[in-house]
Amino acid sequence: MPFINAKISLPLDGAKKETLKTRFGKAVTLIGKPESYLMVDIEAGHDLWFAGKKLEKGAYVSVSAFGSPSRTGCAKMAAELNKILKEELSIPGDSIYITFHPVDTWAWDGSLF
Repeated sequence: MPFINAKISLPLDGAKKETLKTRFGKAVTLIGKPESYLMVDIEAGHDLWFAGKKLEKGAYVSVSAFGSPSRTGCAKMAAELNKILKEELSIPGDSIYITFHPVDTWAWDGSLF
């Protein structure tokens, strides 16, 4: 049960969001989670600041996952998410924050996992 929430400073059209969603779906497998359970939220046009300065191109990506993905898997996924945001949106790596959140209790379709 993974969930990826991406807050991006740039405005994005539906096609670009679809591309990001597809690439995020492949990246989530790096932490051992299937795309078949992935939920994605892409929030575009966000005001983001780093070190007191507004970012023209920046992103914050939060990855929540049932259980505790390995540190190695998280490192691989972080590198891949960074690559995706650079390739698709030209966001520099030093303007991308990524956090990982293990979740002990997760429900879907009215039942706990």
